[in-house]
Amino acid sequence: MPDQQPGPPPAPLVTVEAVGRKCPIPIIWLAQRLHEVPIGGLIAVTADDPAARADIPAWCRMKMHEFVAEEQLTRGSAFHIRRMY
Repeated sequence: MPDQQPGPPPAPLVTVEAVGRKCPIPIIWLAQRLHEVPIGGLIAVTADDPAARADIPAWCRMKMHEFVAEEQLTRGSAFHIRRMY
């Protein structure tokens, strides 16, 4: 059986653009738009507020959604979240 190399992660279905916004705005906008992706789907939040690096994974743990990855961008990061319910 050949070794399978992991491919790139699936693209988010929705991206919440919050670059230039301070927390808690990225979290508020994430919560407002999460219903736009189906259960199991990915949503991304772009943010450049340093607090987002801790706040978004903490929100995921508190709300029981899966924090998938942080992708570095030219300005800020894209935080990928999997909707679990």
